[in-house]
Amino acid sequence: MERLQKVLAQAGIASRRKCEEIISSGRVQVNGTVVKELGVKVDPKADVILVDGKPIKNEQTLYLLLHKPKGVITSAKDTKGRKVVSDYLPGIKERVYPVGRLDYDTEGLLILTNDGEFAYLMTHPRHHVPRTYRATVEGTPHGSVLEKLAKGIKLEDGMTAPAIVDYHDVNPEKKETVISITIFEGRNRQVRRMFEAVHYPVIRLKRVQFGPLHLGTLARGKFRHLTPQEVEELRKAALEAESPAAAADESQSVQKKN
Repeated sequence: MERLQKVLAQAGIASRRKCEEIISSGRVQVNGTVVKELGVKVDPKADVILVDGKPIKNEQTLYLLLHKPKGVITSAKDTKGRKVVSDYLPGIKERVYPVGRLDYDTEGLLILTNDGEFAYLMTHPRHHVPRTYRATVEGTPHGSVLEKLAKGIKLEDGMTAPAIVDYHDVNPEKKETVISITIFEGRNRQVRRMFEAVHYPVIRLKRVQFGPLHLGTLARGKFRHLTPQEVEELRKAALEAESPAAAADESQSVQKKN
C-alpha cells in the first residue's frame, strides 16, 4: 500500500506536489469513489485509479539527461510555437517532464523523468542539491567580487545562500571571463541576477553539473538514459545534502588545505 499522491507521481501524472493539488480538487477516483483527502493509501496493482475519468498507466520509469541547447523552452509544449525540450527526445513515447528549469538563453545539463517522486526529491528546497554553472561574463571580476557572490548577495527576492565561486578561464583579448559557480537554490534566473547585481552581466551560461551528475561530453541537443547507479547517487545526494552554508564552508576549507 502506498500514498495516492506517490502512486500518481510514479505513474507520470505530474510532480508529487501537483498530484496533491489534483487530488484536493476532486479529480481522482479510487474504485469509483472520489478521493480528496491527502495521504489515502492505495494498492496500485489492485485498485482502479482514475484521473479526470481516465485510468492511470504504469509507464516504464525513465530518467534522461539532455544537453539543452540555448533558445529552447524548458517545457513539454509551448503555445508560441518555440522549440521545447521534448523536441530533442526522438523515440521517447513516455511523457517526461523537466526536473527544475533552465531559462531560454541557458544551455546545459537538464534531467527529465516521469517519476514525480524523484523530481520532487531533486527540487525540494530543503535538500539543497548543488548546481554548477559556467558563466561567461563581461570583463574580469576582482577576487573580492567573487568573494561577495560566495558569501551571498542581496537580490530583489532576498539574500542568496552561500555559493562556491571561482575562476575557470580568463580571456583578456575578448575582455570576458568564465566563472565556475555552484549554487544550492533554484531561484528563477538566479545566476544571471547575481552577476547583474555586481555589474558583470552574463554573456553565456551553461549548467555542467547537477549534484553528482556531470554533463560530460554529451553533445548539444542530444540525450541519454541515466544508469541505475546514477539515479541512486542522485537520490542519495539529495537525502544527504547539507545546508548551503555548511557545504560552502566545507568546500572552502578543502580548497585552503589543498
